[in-house]
Amino acid sequence: MQVATLDFGIEKVLKTLGIEEINQGSSTGKKWFSSGESISSFSPVDGELIAKVKTTTKEDYEKVILSAQEAFKSWRLMPAPKRGEIVRQFGDKLRELKEPLGKLVSYEMGKSYQEGLGEVQEMIDICDFAVGLSRQLHGFTMHSERPGHRMYEQYHPLGIVGIISAFNFPVAVWSWNTALAWICGDVCVWKPSEKTPLCGIACQKIAAEVFEANGLPEGISCLIIGDYKVGELMTTDKRVPLVSATGSTRMGKIVAKTVGERLGRSLLELGGNNAIIVTPDADIKMTIIGAVFGAVGTAGQRCTSTRRLIIHESIYDKVKNALVDAYKQLKIGNPLDQKNHVGPLIDRDAVSMYTHALEKVVEEGGNVLVEGGVLNGEGFESGCYVKPAIAEAKPNFEIVQHETFAPILYLLKYSGDINAAIEIQNGVVQGLSSAIMTNNLREAESFLSHAGSDCGIANVNIGTSGAEIGGAFGGEKETGGGRESGSDAWKVYMRRQTNTINYTADLPLAQGIKFDL
Repeated sequence: MQVATLDFGIEKVLKTLGIEEINQGSSTGKKWFSSGESISSFSPVDGELIAKVKTTTKEDYEKVILSAQEAFKSWRLMPAPKRGEIVRQFGDKLRELKEPLGKLVSYEMGKSYQEGLGEVQEMIDICDFAVGLSRQLHGFTMHSERPGHRMYEQYHPLGIVGIISAFNFPVAVWSWNTALAWICGDVCVWKPSEKTPLCGIACQKIAAEVFEANGLPEGISCLIIGDYKVGELMTTDKRVPLVSATGSTRMGKIVAKTVGERLGRSLLELGGNNAIIVTPDADIKMTIIGAVFGAVGTAGQRCTSTRRLIIHESIYDKVKNALVDAYKQLKIGNPLDQKNHVGPLIDRDAVSMYTHALEKVVEEGGNVLVEGGVLNGEGFESGCYVKPAIAEAKPNFEIVQHETFAPILYLLKYSGDINAAIEIQNGVVQGLSSAIMTNNLREAESFLSHAGSDCGIANVNIGTSGAEIGGAFGGEKETGGGRESGSDAWKVYMRRQTNTINYTADLPLAQGIKFDL
């Protein structure tokens, strides 16, 4: 396996995670096999080749699915609290490997090391949540209209859960799905982004060690590697009752149509075009902190990144000037250097989308306040580093209506009351995350009301980015309507069943129907 050499020690990281010798991307646990073509994982940090990994063929995929089907037969029979114990051990293993896995996330994806550690912490947190949930997979008991009858409902595992994740959160989103699916009694087949395959391999190795140590069969945790063609093997497969897909709205529509045609289930976490409303009663200092992190964190490559700042005209100039000053303090560079705030975009295609968006906003009549651009020279050899930019725009600009996965923040001005701002905020096709900055209770409650934000996430006096795992995560409209992580999101990974028990010697029918023989 060819690996890059970097001062933070990528070779040591790969060795610690047990993946320095693996160049195959299909796995059912401890078993690895692949007969497809190789893909290369390049780091956006320095442009170096990290490793080459073989992709999954149709024949490889068939081996994975058959193994998963067989594992499901025994895994579903293990009591949920016992499955929770396995997830607890997995969480403990992540605690041991938090530092090297966080470094791999940072180097392969390009987010800051602190964010890489935070992503692994999300994995640990969802494991803790799932362990507790394993003793709370409850149903309900209902009163029957028929004497001597009892009604209740319960939940059963679905079977194989297919997971398609994106590059921007290369490990956390998988764990949101798989930790819950495992305690529900499902087995998982994961296709990580082809842009971050090593993160997927590392997680598979960690999980496989836990399952093997407990004498559990191959197939509970499975991995497949490749582009959209490998994902299509799952979306078209009737043996995969649920496909959870994270990515662009364009991709999600294809997944929804394909899975829907076979009457399967899809859990979609798609694009966001997130806004913060800033009212005259906002705390400006808090606003600047929330807006800047939301806009430039992960170089603007979060689905919850702040894209639009909707500011009341009475404080517009004050907020604008404070933002421009704050951007002057941003440090761009190697994300493994904790002095830097902003790392690279994932690849040069992302850079092209960034430059196109800045050109487009000017074409439509916008004014660039903080100039963007691609950085070159020492430390920026990968060609993936860009300057976070701010542009004044109008809500109806075409480019403002789209999600650009890059650190571009649009400033939009509103006049009138809070309802005018909410109308602007809701005036896009995406509906993931939203926020309002205000100390006015009436404005806050209006924002959270039935006539307020139409997003799946609505925050008051915090930004759009940085959700906790305890709440259900997801959005409405073209964000897809899916919910992952906390609350009762576990129900999507199970099938619901209503049961009626007659403990008498008679057989009365519902609705008083008479049928005598």
